Amino acid sequence: MTKGGYVYVMSNHHRTTFYIGVTNSLSRRTWEHRFGNGSGFTEEYNCHDLIYYKFFPTIDEAIEEEKRIKKWKREWKEELIRSINPEMNDLYEEVRDYV
Repeated sequence: MTKGGYVYVMSNHHRTTFYIGVTNSLSRRTWEHRFGNGSGFTEEYNCHDLIYYKFFPTIDEAIEEEKRIKKWKREWKEELIRSINPEMNDLYEEVRDYV
């Protein structure tokens, strides 16, 4: 059985920088970013807020979507984020207890 995956976007408090990632455990990975065990990029740019995520049935689909979004203009990324999170609020509390 293939395990699904998530595409997610982390951002800094002022929403000036986006980090787009993929994971099979959204709660674990966002916790890592939030508390300093994520990536060097998210640590350097203080991208500790989860502002977007989407589940895909397979990790391969999630990886393809991540690659696609990373090529987008910032404006398109903002539209995608606002489609589920109009105020670009931190969604960490929503996902922190997912398994």
